[in-house]
Amino acid sequence: METKLPPASTPTSPSSPGLSPVPPPDKVDGFSRRSLRRARPRRSHSSSQFRYQSNQQELTPLPLLKDVPASELHELLSRKLAQCGVMFDFLDCVADLKGKEVKRAALNELVECVGSTRGVLIEPVYPDIIRMISVNIFRTLPPSENPEFDPEEDEPNLEPSWPHLQLVYEFFLRFLESPDFQPSVAKRYVDQKFVLMLLELFDSEDPREREYLKTILHRVYGKFLGLRAYIRKQCSHIFLRFIYELEHFNGVAELLEILGSIINGFALPLKTEHKQFLVRVLIPLHSVKSLSVFHAQLAYCVVQFLEKDATLTEHVIRGLLKYWPKTCTQKEVMFLGEMEEILDVIEPSQFVKIQEPLFKQVARCVSSPHFQVAERALYFWNNEYILSLIEDNCHTVLPAVFGTLYQVSKEHWNQTIVSLIYNVLKTFMEMNGKLFDELTASYKLEKQQEQQKARERQELWQGLEELRLRRLQGTQGAKEAPLQRLTPQVATSGGQS
Repeated sequence: METKLPPASTPTSPSSPGLSPVPPPDKVDGFSRRSLRRARPRRSHSSSQFRYQSNQQELTPLPLLKDVPASELHELLSRKLAQCGVMFDFLDCVADLKGKEVKRAALNELVECVGSTRGVLIEPVYPDIIRMISVNIFRTLPPSENPEFDPEEDEPNLEPSWPHLQLVYEFFLRFLESPDFQPSVAKRYVDQKFVLMLLELFDSEDPREREYLKTILHRVYGKFLGLRAYIRKQCSHIFLRFIYELEHFNGVAELLEILGSIINGFALPLKTEHKQFLVRVLIPLHSVKSLSVFHAQLAYCVVQFLEKDATLTEHVIRGLLKYWPKTCTQKEVMFLGEMEEILDVIEPSQFVKIQEPLFKQVARCVSSPHFQVAERALYFWNNEYILSLIEDNCHTVLPAVFGTLYQVSKEHWNQTIVSLIYNVLKTFMEMNGKLFDELTASYKLEKQQEQQKARERQELWQGLEELRLRRLQGTQGAKEAPLQRLTPQVATSGGQS
């Protein structure tokens, strides 16, 4: 059926086709009362509008796959795949209702067929399958209507074409998981370009689409060995752009969840590429503003690395201390939680290397006026393994935190924090009473010395103030003396006159 093209617009000027005719100079009004700005068009909530094929042929239902003989099955399958490649406008709810229903029914049938029928996935249908999937899922994602979009606060823009798109993703997933799937054939079509476009879709605002993409990409990583390094490299590029350029990407949590599974399967010893990914990508990811959206997945990836190679612990902890938040208490609580997860798997030999800078930071958190930060830091002493590490190294850890604990126990406004600190001090006392007494005496001596210095400083300033007053009085007296000598002379001269 020949597709009719819409009639071309008639040029308004032979020399400038498509432009408005230029009025003569005497007709130009420099102060036109009518605004030249056109009304701003309504922006689409989805990219479906831009993929709609106008003047398309009407879809007609095809026979069911289960009703045709085996000799005609693959031909009918190809026709149904071509039928499912037709796109519809879902922004108009009442347009092409019959065609939408025909396509939905065909997609449902394809999903059921590829999941339950053996022998249907032969080599000639692979290009038709990949073409149908590509036409449906690959599109330019629309810009967000809210530049300050917050995944935790704002409702995402859902894909209007999801009734069809969900079935396409389901078909793709069952296609990859089918026992008849042949990676050696599919790799001709699922190549680096295909994977790159698949990764770009992770920026979709629709969480349902990102969930499907996560599972599909994981299956692709498992099936196509030749694409594994490329997928890791492109994920690294997405994260680096997110950290240093865009500061916005919707699919970071899903990509990190995939990487957590990938890291768990890394062979030992770890390659240099993997260690660089940890130090150059995962650790700087802690610095972004939207950390709370994906922190759980990020912390899981970091812990997986440390379980693989304990020697990376020092780099990780020093990196976290480098990016430790200064003003955001919510992020501080998350950092403390991740630090506890790391200490749960740390080797005693690695703990010795980082104990001093780590517990100095913990002490600063204990002194925080925000009670949730202080409370989360004090919970470290509720962890039996961390407590055993502290006990083995109390001569280093206790001096790093004792002064802060003692001072905060006297000054903190929240009684819950004060009681927790008393419990920690009691634990230290039972752990090493002699060291505790020495630190107590040393702390009191330091406080006395500080008070003595404060008194001396106050006396010095008071002496300087008295000296200033004496000099000021002396200066005023020196100015008044000539006036007193001059007064009798004036009186004498007045009597003579």
